Amino acid sequence: MTTPITHASFSLERRLNAPPPRVFRAFSDYASKKKWFAGPAEWTQGESSLDFREGGTETDVGGPAGGFVSTMHAVYHDIVEDQRIVYSYEMLLNGRRMSVSLSTVELAPDGDGTLLTLTEQGAYFTEEDQAAGRKEGTEGLLDALQAFVEHG
Repeated sequence: MTTPITHASFSLERRLNAPPPRVFRAFSDYASKKKWFAGPAEWTQGESSLDFREGGTETDVGGPAGGFVSTMHAVYHDIVEDQRIVYSYEMLLNGRRMSVSLSTVELAPDGDGTLLTLTEQGAYFTEEDQAAGRKEGTEGLLDALQAFVEHG
C-alpha cells in the first residue's frame, strides 16, 4: 500500500538588512547562491547547476559521504527582478521522488532592507518528507541567506 499524499503549505517572513537587489542576486547568481544554499558541512556536493530565467532549471545533488543522495530539481516559472521568484521543485532521496512543491519568494523594500516572504505549497509522498521538516529546513536556508546578504 502506498502512503497517502499529504498536501500542506507554509509561509516564512524575514527582515533582511540588505536591499532587494542584493537579496535577489543571492538567488539569481550561481556563485552567490552556492555560498548559502547548501547541505550540512559534512555533505558531499554532487551535480549542481543554475539557469536562472523563466523556463530555466536548477539542480542540486548531495548527501553524506557514502550515505543517501538528496536531489533537488527546480523549474523557474515567473521572475520579476528584485521583486519576485516563482518556481516549482521536486525532492528525491536515492532517486525516489519524495515531494513536489511550488514556492514563491517575494522581496519588498523595508527601509534600507528587505522584507522577504517565502510561501511554499507542497505535495508530500512519503512519511519521511513532510511539511514540518521542509519548513525547518527552509528556515535553516533562510538563516544562511540572511548571514550571506548581511555579512558576506
